[in-house]
Amino acid sequence: MGIGSRGLPGGYRQVAIPVFSNKTQEVGVEVAFTNAMVREFEQSKIAEVVPVETAPLKLEGEIVSIKYESRSAAQSNEIKALPEKTVLTTSYQIVVIARMSLRRASDQAVLWEGSVTNEKVYSAPRIGTPVVNSANVLYNQSARTQNLTTLASEMMEEAHDRMTESF
Repeated sequence: MGIGSRGLPGGYRQVAIPVFSNKTQEVGVEVAFTNAMVREFEQSKIAEVVPVETAPLKLEGEIVSIKYESRSAAQSNEIKALPEKTVLTTSYQIVVIARMSLRRASDQAVLWEGSVTNEKVYSAPRIGTPVVNSANVLYNQSARTQNLTTLASEMMEEAHDRMTESF
């Protein structure tokens, strides 16, 4: 028992991974996803990442959507002592969809394509007690960035595994 041999479709040993395209309003997120995919190939040693000009394959990626949804205390029943109609955000949910396609450079034939979706929930900024939220914008931006980076790693690991198994 164990993991069988893995490889890219067609048995190729080199791939180019240009910076993914970003169809969202989240500036710079494409870099985290591209870097995460490059790391997956470097760690697995299944294929060498080379420049586009010399690669027989090109992995094109696209960040299709990033959605943020806030969860309030009333929705989650975490806090019962709030006045009626109070909106107090206690957590945020991030949902990301990315799409990739692996193309042969010689004829642009698609050898593999897939879509990966994942989500993370993180706590809203808080002061002192878990009941009162702060308005710390830097915390929220930092938490967003950190969670998007984690999502990028997890999603690119899944995409890499899907792309390289059973070939």
